[in-house]
Amino acid sequence: MNTIDAIASRRSIRRFAQKAISKGDLETILGAGIQAPSGKNRQPWRFIVVEGGKRAEMLEVFGAALAAMKEGGEDSGSAEWTFKAMSQAPVTVFILHPDGLPPYMPHTVEKMFSELVDIQSSGAAIQNMLLAARDLGIGSLWICDVLYAYQELLSWFAESGEIIAAVSFGYPEESPDARPRKPLAESVRFL
Repeated sequence: MNTIDAIASRRSIRRFAQKAISKGDLETILGAGIQAPSGKNRQPWRFIVVEGGKRAEMLEVFGAALAAMKEGGEDSGSAEWTFKAMSQAPVTVFILHPDGLPPYMPHTVEKMFSELVDIQSSGAAIQNMLLAARDLGIGSLWICDVLYAYQELLSWFAESGEIIAAVSFGYPEESPDARPRKPLAESVRFL
C-alpha cells in the first residue's frame, strides 16, 4: 500500500476481533514509531506495551478512575466509550515522555516550549504507528481519554514523566466510513 492510500484509508477502529497480533507485527508497528522525526533528534518517547494478562489490570485501573470521577459528579467526556473500545483491543500502547512534567505541574516558559516540541514529536511517532498498522491490516484507535486516569495509570506503570496518549491495536471488526473533513479552502491559506 502506498503512503497516500494508507493515509486516506486509515480509520479509527472501536470494535476489535479477539485475535492476537504477532510479536513480529507489533515490533514492526513500534519500529515505525521509533523512525519518526523528532525535535533535535531527542526521540522523547517511551512506549509501554500492555497485552495479555496485563490488559485486565490496566483496564481495572482505568475503569476505577472513571468510576471515581462519576461518583464525584465529574464529567469524563467520551472516556467510557473509549474504555469499551480499549477493552476489546488485544494490545494498547501508551506513549510517555519520560522527561516531561505532568500538565498540572508548573512549567517554566523554556520547559513548556521544549515539551511542546516533544509532544509534536510523539504525535509523529503515533501517526507512523497508525500507518504501519494500517499497512499490516491491523486497526488502531488513538486515545487521549486515558488522561482522565492520568495519576492512576502513571502509578500503575511505575514510571515518571508525562503521559502523551495511548493507541489500541487489533484486527478490526468494523469498516467505518471516512469521517467528514473540512475542505482545503477552510484549512489552508496560501500567501
